[in-house]
Amino acid sequence: MRISSTLSLYLARQLLIGIAVAFFTLAFLIFLIDLVELGRRAAGRDGVTLGVTIRMALLHLPYLAQRVVPYAIMLGSMLSLAHVSRNGELIVSWASGISTWQVLLPSVAVALLIGTVVMTAFNPFAAALLSRFELLDGKYLRDHVANLAVSSSGGLWLRQADGLGESVIHAQRIEPPNLVLKEVIIFRYEADNRFFERIDAATATLHDGYWHLSDALITAPEKIAERRPSYRFDTELTVSRIQESFASPETLSFWEIPAFVAMLERAGFSALKHRVHWHKVLASPLLFAGMVLIGAVFSLRMSRFGSTGLLIGAGVLAGFALYIASDIVLAFGLSGRIPAAMSAWIPAIVSVLIGSGMMLYTRNA
Repeated sequence: MRISSTLSLYLARQLLIGIAVAFFTLAFLIFLIDLVELGRRAAGRDGVTLGVTIRMALLHLPYLAQRVVPYAIMLGSMLSLAHVSRNGELIVSWASGISTWQVLLPSVAVALLIGTVVMTAFNPFAAALLSRFELLDGKYLRDHVANLAVSSSGGLWLRQADGLGESVIHAQRIEPPNLVLKEVIIFRYEADNRFFERIDAATATLHDGYWHLSDALITAPEKIAERRPSYRFDTELTVSRIQESFASPETLSFWEIPAFVAMLERAGFSALKHRVHWHKVLASPLLFAGMVLIGAVFSLRMSRFGSTGLLIGAGVLAGFALYIASDIVLAFGLSGRIPAAMSAWIPAIVSVLIGSGMMLYTRNA
């Protein structure tokens, strides 16, 4: 028997209610935990008021909430199906000839729709707020502001402080892993932001505490240009500090990542982390559908065999186990051991296969 549109809408509405309850409960809890953690980090720091801490927690919340959406969907699926089962509506549906898969179809469709909305709309919103959060975090709590930028027209820019003031370094490209800059231009400024020197070099290699410039041409206002085959330029930058200055993939919109990846690769940097994140976001609708199926398995067993508390606990543990397994697979992707796309799509595909397999076993048990 074909499921009616009225029943489909009713089941979809019940799922949305369950997801909303689970999502806002989890979001409220992580907001409180994050607020306490930010308050602990801000303790004893001048200028970090309670208002600043709350603002940072609110800016951080969408990113953290985005991470718990899959588990809110699983819990919402369990809550909605448990509600339908308690009211006897599930048994009536089965008795009228509607299969379990037809009952779950509206829920899976809702999960796919939520995943699409999260990917295309909520992710850019969360990324924009996270970017602002990291600026405040660097200003108030880490005393570190990003000093690297990649240009869309090619090349990269670095900023560093030195004994005389500040320097801005531009390189057309970079050769990893030793951080060798090619076609380098360095603009040096005094403490009052007055320009006083420019250095052009063929290459610049980062060593411990200095840049080694080759074939350097030093020019300054009202001075004769001086060329040196080798020149030492002091710096406090390190490879790790430069790498930390990249925009993290979480601060970039889903739509912006492909262009940013292209810029990184043109500049000579690895964009593996950004590729993995992009595929992870792209795979989220399928992951959400898998979480619905996994939640449904425990709800259906609850309706047939009882033991409500035990089955809810088992469902939570299953979600936690999937979370750990997903992180392990993503770690393999970030290390380059498996392709970026595979590391992001495997958890989503496995969740669907596990949910479907357990569903078949439950219906045949």
